[in-house]
Amino acid sequence: MVQAPLSNSSQGLGRSLPDNPATLPNESSLALWLDRLSDRIIAGKRLTRAEALALTQIEGQDNILLLCAAADRVRQECCGNVVDLCSIGNVKSGSCSENCGFCAQSAHHPGKDSPIYGLKSTEEILAQAKAAAAAGAKRFCLVSQGRGPKYSSPKSPEFERILETVRQIIDQTDIKPCCALGEVTPEQAQALKEAGVTRYNHNLEASEDFFPSIVSTHQWRDRVETIQNLKSVGIQACTGGILGMGESWEHRVDLALSLRELEVESVPLNLLNPREGTPLGERPRLDPYEALKAIAIFRLILPEQIIRYAGGRETVMGELQALGLQAGINAMLIGHYLTTLGQPPEADHQMLASLGLEGGEAPIPGQH
Repeated sequence: MVQAPLSNSSQGLGRSLPDNPATLPNESSLALWLDRLSDRIIAGKRLTRAEALALTQIEGQDNILLLCAAADRVRQECCGNVVDLCSIGNVKSGSCSENCGFCAQSAHHPGKDSPIYGLKSTEEILAQAKAAAAAGAKRFCLVSQGRGPKYSSPKSPEFERILETVRQIIDQTDIKPCCALGEVTPEQAQALKEAGVTRYNHNLEASEDFFPSIVSTHQWRDRVETIQNLKSVGIQACTGGILGMGESWEHRVDLALSLRELEVESVPLNLLNPREGTPLGERPRLDPYEALKAIAIFRLILPEQIIRYAGGRETVMGELQALGLQAGINAMLIGHYLTTLGQPPEADHQMLASLGLEGGEAPIPGQH
């Protein structure tokens, strides 16, 4: 398993803090404990797996909000108040060869009313990118179904068309194009870099141990290899996962630690919005406070990363959406998702303004 090593007593949070915050006698004690913990993270210490798992024992809405406040403080100090805004668009949809249990685009279990179409024209994708820019997004991600260009010719017509589309977006708009095309070879990663792609989305989806529970047509290590190929040519990795698929807290912590070891720059956190017809279609939705707790723990494990509200935030969080932006989130997808609708971008901008936050481009690790 890819995982940062446990720290020793000189690298971790120190022996002066209790092993388990859930054993603290009252809210005041917990608040003080979390304040000291956030101080040490801001100073450069990093959580071990054992320390992160201790945080998962915090229960109750009031205590979870204290955890969120500590994570928000870390976000402010390590990332600033700019919230990274991006938008995504399907450029090819449906009939995917992979069997990811959460996805309505799989040919193994097509979701109800999930659209199916081939690669859109450059003109159609360019229009989507311009609309995203008009809505305030700073990046636009071209998302395609399938396992990835790695399994077709390096000079496949579709891959070449996407490269040309990326160049057109750069020439004709002020928005930065990203891609999410699946697995790529080092040579294809270099071609994307030369076309102007600076960030690429390829999620781990889950921890290595939990991954086989949701996907069997490819391996977790295949995803890791693509992330390493992208980073080796200087493309930033936008790599996260989905919460609410039946994973344990241990699985969530292991996913965050894997992302830390891979040194990914951006971490999209999707909250499962079960799609009818998929294997996970009957899963209950996450409790909003469980989602907040997970977001806060991800921030404390990944203090400098861009952590992004992604799919499912409107459905799972409802009226509590703003609390995520006070629990460690410093990025959002705005507009619609791949097979579901999002709320109007105007509502997102209004929410940011009400919290004293600014939409734009958040710094990557090491830049703030």
